[in-house]
Amino acid sequence: MTWTFTEDADAFRTAAAGLLAAEATRNTAVLTLMGAAGRLGWWTEADGRVTGVLAVSPPRVPAFGAVTVEAARALVLPEGEEPTAVRGETAAVEAYAEATGRPWRPTVRMRLFRLGELTEPDPPPAGRARRAVAADLPLLTGWTREFALAIGEEPAEDYTGFVTDRISDGRLWLWEAADGRPVSMAAVSRTIEGQARVHLVYTPAAERGRGYAAGATEAVSRAALDAGVAHVLLFTDLANPISNALYQRLGYRPVTDHLGVEFEPSPPNV
Repeated sequence: MTWTFTEDADAFRTAAAGLLAAEATRNTAVLTLMGAAGRLGWWTEADGRVTGVLAVSPPRVPAFGAVTVEAARALVLPEGEEPTAVRGETAAVEAYAEATGRPWRPTVRMRLFRLGELTEPDPPPAGRARRAVAADLPLLTGWTREFALAIGEEPAEDYTGFVTDRISDGRLWLWEAADGRPVSMAAVSRTIEGQARVHLVYTPAAERGRGYAAGATEAVSRAALDAGVAHVLLFTDLANPISNALYQRLGYRPVTDHLGVEFEPSPPNV
């Protein structure tokens, strides 16, 4: 039983094809990172079955996909690539973090949801949904920065490319209030292995409490289904009961819980 590592996404896809296909939803993060990851890995059992995968994105942050606790506990990355953090399904992350013997702390607890039967908001919010267009770019780059701050991330210096990419592909939707003002947004990722993830769901503080996020999320979810996406996914922060309840009212159902942890820096050599 062993971990094997590669920087070749095609080699990884070939080696782990069975697990990636059988557990596509649980492997959503790895599938998303696959093309840009600095390192990819798979765990092989004694009988030759691949039962675990991971992707390492800079700076040295492994993301587990579907993986056994045993495989997570046995992970040892190549010398010089000691992780600064790790994320993935809760049991695997805890097993790995404890096995390292390094001090660590949880940073975020998430829940992965998959859409069942999409349900319209009840009552429906006032206004309508529309796709974002280039003229919305200044507003939406500002909202994206606010979103990053709201979820505890260090915002990027410039979100122009990030937002433009989603507008150009028609993957970013807005909810307009009855007076025509944009009041909420939601985006969906590109489709990989028949699945796409809703993300960037944000309503400015002054517009909250009116159901606008529900409208935007329902619109972007329906657009994904209409485009032929077989499985529409999203992650929620378990510390936010409002969003967790909202998504379940729209038809999203829990799949598995995820955990992100950070390791304390190793002391310098004396």
